[in-house]
Amino acid sequence: MIVNHVKEIINQQGKTIRGVARETGLAINTVSGLYHNTSRRVDMETLDRLCKCLKVNAGDLLEYIED
Repeated sequence: MIVNHVKEIINQQGKTIRGVARETGLAINTVSGLYHNTSRRVDMETLDRLCKCLKVNAGDLLEYIED
């Protein structure tokens, strides 16, 4: 199972969904879907932009945990 840590990271950094969307140039719906863990797919470009904005590695955003 893939665990999404986007919400925790955004909250820890005191950022908002709208602020992250503005900083990354991503659609607010894209950031919101990741934040609320409703996205079914993530584009590599999206991960790249989030990593740059949040100053984290992709492995910090998403984690694989065996079922």
